[in-house]
Amino acid sequence: MRNSRNRGAPPAHPALARLTVGLVTLAMTAVVACGGGGSGGSTTSSLPTSVGRGEGQLNLIAWEGYTEPQWVKPFEQQTGCNVSAKYAGSSDEMVTLMRQGGGTQYDMVSASGDASLRLIKGGDVQPVNVALVPGWKDFIPQLQSPPHNTVDGKHYGVSLQWGPNTLLYNTRDVTPAPDSWATIYDPQFKGRITVPDNPIQIADAALYLSKTRPELGIRDPYELTQDQLTAAIDLLKSQRPLIKKYWALASDEIDLFKNGDAVVGASWPYQTITLQDSGAPVKDLIPREGATGWADTWMLSAHARHPNCAYKWMQWISTPRVQAEQAISFGETPANTKACPYMDRIQAGACTKYHANAPASYFASIRFWRTPTRDCGNGSQDCTDYTTWQQRWTEMKG
Repeated sequence: MRNSRNRGAPPAHPALARLTVGLVTLAMTAVVACGGGGSGGSTTSSLPTSVGRGEGQLNLIAWEGYTEPQWVKPFEQQTGCNVSAKYAGSSDEMVTLMRQGGGTQYDMVSASGDASLRLIKGGDVQPVNVALVPGWKDFIPQLQSPPHNTVDGKHYGVSLQWGPNTLLYNTRDVTPAPDSWATIYDPQFKGRITVPDNPIQIADAALYLSKTRPELGIRDPYELTQDQLTAAIDLLKSQRPLIKKYWALASDEIDLFKNGDAVVGASWPYQTITLQDSGAPVKDLIPREGATGWADTWMLSAHARHPNCAYKWMQWISTPRVQAEQAISFGETPANTKACPYMDRIQAGACTKYHANAPASYFASIRFWRTPTRDCGNGSQDCTDYTTWQQRWTEMKG
């Protein structure tokens, strides 16, 4: 991970069945009206009320593994929208790509929470009518209108998949089993700790400090004053000598644990599942302090050239079967609550393994990525923005 979820190669599940997915059909008679993007863009009244004939092309910016043939080819066959995908390695790269060519080169982007607000505030994406996406009503409530893609009641896209940033540990070398993020700051594991190479990791440190140093007054790990940010950076500086490697790719962390170079680290469920499938003695958990997490959104460019195909894609990618296919192919959790039966048909026990049927308390323990801004959420402009976080992260790493 550099500035976001740079996962490396798509998760390998070669035996995954190719399912024939039925596209939800709407009355598609009118051409989608494109509204402007950004906080000063389209109003709800200017949103399209129906989806017209596809334009024959759809240009996407996506995380690697998000446009696999098993769900792209059926989409193309049923809609006539030919998909062209550009894989991005970071959220920063996604933002840059979305602004190229005056924002007309790409129709959509699968933005994570550390990029989505930047795109909204920059006017790079436009509001969408979620009523035209039947699967949206079946999303878990927390991902129907989350703050990382819904501003002033306007939906700037539809949620896709999500996952927690977990504490991963080697069950043989880390005993007793940990229950706190304190483990990744513990000198006894010096040289055997790994965490993501990502400025948003500052939020993980801030979340931990919010529970262990209440005098700092940290209420939101993404809304940090200069003093609170400094406290988080100081914690990360103390951790720096303990780190074996800051991992940029999921495969990097997997290799570290396989080789015994790391015994504890910040991770995703994908790494845990991959390691366990290979026989590695690892487990993960959400520590008592809670955890941060990521949730991705398909967002529509403010200047999309193929808006009808974009709406058709949002409809398709939100259906339970496609949600299940992507969840298992990639190793994440679907937004659609009806995906569970399809997950278990593809892979026995997958629904539980990926926490797709977890109680609301599990979801509530996760603080999802959100772009840090100067707005502290209480009318004050004293918080630090993402550019400052990038600078401080770079300085901390030396």
